[in-house]
Amino acid sequence: MDAETKAILEGISTATLTTVLLKKGLRNVWLRGAFPKQPGQKRVAGTAFTLRFVPAREDLATPASWASPISTRAAIEAMEEGVICVADALGVTDAGIFGDILCARMAKRKVGALITDGVMRDMEGVLATGLPVWCAGAAAPASVAGLTFINWQEPIACGGVAIFPGDAIVADGDGAVVIPQALLAEVMAAAVEQEAQEAWVMTEIEHGVPLPGLYPPNEEAKARYTAFKAKKS
Repeated sequence: MDAETKAILEGISTATLTTVLLKKGLRNVWLRGAFPKQPGQKRVAGTAFTLRFVPAREDLATPASWASPISTRAAIEAMEEGVICVADALGVTDAGIFGDILCARMAKRKVGALITDGVMRDMEGVLATGLPVWCAGAAAPASVAGLTFINWQEPIACGGVAIFPGDAIVADGDGAVVIPQALLAEVMAAAVEQEAQEAWVMTEIEHGVPLPGLYPPNEEAKARYTAFKAKKS
């Protein structure tokens, strides 16, 4: 994701994005169970780098698997600066997918954030790394107690949402939202306009204008908004 796109997306709320995507027919874009763990966590945006887990199978989900060429450790080394790591943990909440050491390495590699429908372990240490994390909570057991890591950069289902490598991810205090890669430009343009219009609506409310006809705007309100934009430009 280029710097300009990232900056624009970081200025758009996930609430706005879900509304814009809804207008385009996409209802299932908000990742269930992924919430920011750091108070006041700033909004992040980036390209999805996916991790896929399946339910634990005892012959595969072992501590020895951590040294396998197909491992979370190897996946972290493949992550580029600024990507948003999205991990499909199947909603498992009794085994932490990552701890402080892996998150420290991700922070060192300047990964943009970690988002999962699962949980973390060593939460205090994880937060101390500075890596922005959206997850469903904390648990002491290691990932292999409940999950088997399969691969990275595959289509996944995180929080009940389909995520493909290369999709755009935006996350803030309301959670995380996916924007399909093919729709990014038009969604971004519509979201910027919606944010501008809603900022104008807020000023109208401050001036005592009642909601009917203002939000959503009727023709008269649209005309006033158009005049307001023309005056600003």
